[in-house]
Amino acid sequence: MNITPPPVPDAPARTPDAPPRQVRGACPHDCPDTCALLTTVENGVAIKVQGNPAHPQTGGVLCNKVSRYTERTYHPERLLVPLKRVGPKGSGQFEPVSWEAALDDIATRLASIAQRNPEAIAPYSYAGTMGLVQCESMAARFFHRLGASLLERTICSAAGGEGMTQTLGGKVGMRVEFFAESRLILIWGSNSVGSNLHFWRYAQQARRNGARLVCIDPRRSETADKCDEHIALLPGTDAALALALMHELITHDWLDHDYLARHTVGWEALRARALQWSPARAAAVCGVPAEQIEALGRDYGQCFVSRQPAAIRLNYGMQRVRGGGNATRAVACLPALIGAWRHRAGGVLLSTSGLFPVDKAALQRPDLLAGRNPRTLNMITVGDDLLRESSASFGPKIEALIVYNSNPVAVAPDSGKVTRGFAREDLFTVVLEHFQTDTADHADYLLPATTQLEHWDVHSAYGHTDVLLNRPAIAPLGQARSNARIFRELAARMGFTEPCFADSDETLCRAAFGGKIDFQTLLDQGFATLDLPDAPFAAGGFPTPSGKCEFFSARLAAQGLDGLPDQLANHEPAAASAEFPLAMISPPARNFLNSTFVNVKSLRDMEGEPVLEMHPRDAAARGIASGAIVRVFNRRGAYRVKAEVSSRARPGVVNGMGIWWRKMGLNGTNVNELTSQHLTDLGRGPVFYDCLVQVRPDPPIA
Repeated sequence: MNITPPPVPDAPARTPDAPPRQVRGACPHDCPDTCALLTTVENGVAIKVQGNPAHPQTGGVLCNKVSRYTERTYHPERLLVPLKRVGPKGSGQFEPVSWEAALDDIATRLASIAQRNPEAIAPYSYAGTMGLVQCESMAARFFHRLGASLLERTICSAAGGEGMTQTLGGKVGMRVEFFAESRLILIWGSNSVGSNLHFWRYAQQARRNGARLVCIDPRRSETADKCDEHIALLPGTDAALALALMHELITHDWLDHDYLARHTVGWEALRARALQWSPARAAAVCGVPAEQIEALGRDYGQCFVSRQPAAIRLNYGMQRVRGGGNATRAVACLPALIGAWRHRAGGVLLSTSGLFPVDKAALQRPDLLAGRNPRTLNMITVGDDLLRESSASFGPKIEALIVYNSNPVAVAPDSGKVTRGFAREDLFTVVLEHFQTDTADHADYLLPATTQLEHWDVHSAYGHTDVLLNRPAIAPLGQARSNARIFRELAARMGFTEPCFADSDETLCRAAFGGKIDFQTLLDQGFATLDLPDAPFAAGGFPTPSGKCEFFSARLAAQGLDGLPDQLANHEPAAASAEFPLAMISPPARNFLNSTFVNVKSLRDMEGEPVLEMHPRDAAARGIASGAIVRVFNRRGAYRVKAEVSSRARPGVVNGMGIWWRKMGLNGTNVNELTSQHLTDLGRGPVFYDCLVQVRPDPPIA
């Protein structure tokens, strides 16, 4: 168990007094834009990170967050040496330890658990980095070889992805740059100004050319402020709105009958369902005027009449409710009704990730399972799962958890349970991190990971169609090591001798696309564009089993589910509870990305502090003024936070802006104290925006 792995170079050594140079890279964060970076390095120190102007999608422009990446990399609280817990779980008390001692002990303890049942060991990770190497390559190989529990990584996009797959055949759609030529753009469930900046550039270009922009979102976001119209529907009612739009297209015959006949499946059945959804019926469900729905249907239908392109930019906010998969399916059906796919500037885009020829098998090596079929845990239910005992239905109790690229104590739902699970003294927890997050406080070993400026990686995207290469710009700070290197060295200590565990990070970059992307192009310019048609579905050719847009999914019907999209009520329907009468959504704070960047002072200064946005009517009914401390609560927990009385919240809905670290909350909690572990209709995803609460002044008014 004391095997010392051979060193694998992951970054160049520091060169004293080297002349300034620029290194091409890629933004690693969970954002559709996947920007190309240029890092200026002087004497081995990164002094500036900027957008690469040679990359058309980035255009030299970065968001506020990533433009401060050097501040994050050289942060005084950066973890630079391995740490071992010396205090109670959750206390955040650690002492330095050598890499050799840490890895030896981790391997010994994992081997002991694996001898009893390797499924008692579980990974927990998501998109702290989106890179194909540092996210799920060597780590997946390690857990496959070990026989550990598998993880359903569903915390962000699973319902929407499944909805698109059942309708269009995958996470596919129109190319983002062609939104600039659209005449009508529906921005649905997306605060693009804050979370999809480079799409917003194309939307603004379209608007300058006369396009109309409509924002569909329960919150009056910064994007809604800048659009021509805002439709503030209730959370979880998007399918009703989409079906009512179909109703208007049908009753006014704003339909491309030729496209429907040639390139769709299930039109007559969908037509019958949509005709049940009059604007008046949908208005009662969505909480918006029927006239607004009728007008939007007319605007969308007139694009067919005038043969002008209409485009829909979806994002993942709308699918974080019980019926999120059905809602995505309903919206994805709309372009086929008016033949919007005939135009390169028409159609719908949720994600482009399904267009990339990633060789996941080469990276993750599922063959290392060697015929074993470990159980699969869903990351949404980690709170319950960490508190379960062994049983025939669940399997072995979780004895060890290895966390990387995620901060589940802050970001997973029902976080009171998550915290109690992580606080188990008998749970062996290893966390790979840059900072001492809420999750890191609960680690037995805390291992310092490299940032994007310090390692190799390669990236696909979900908002454009370019592959990007990330070169290390500087040597790792302190004793930080890349995720891939850490798992490589653990594998060696576990006695895993398969040659794949010797692959360097650069080798993994080269293997990521199985030779379908020219790696020399990536080395030379930092990015390579996929060779794709401008209008991919102008003549059908959807990647579904039928090759058509599937309004009716035989695959869902075979599972005993409804083959047609429909409006599904929330797990916790708005205004359904006298005890908890307010719906709560938890949109991301503009200057953070999930829980990343919360500890970067300049960004936290811009964001201010955690707030709960309340409509003036709801605040007045409770005697709450802006700046007051309130208690937001339901049966799962309570969250103390400052109220912000604002028209950004619609009546009946409060906006708990997230995701702050729990330790920065007024009572050591954040908004996820209130969210549930319920799952979506499709994809087994989370329902963060399907949540009822009550709000009271704190302390209560006498």
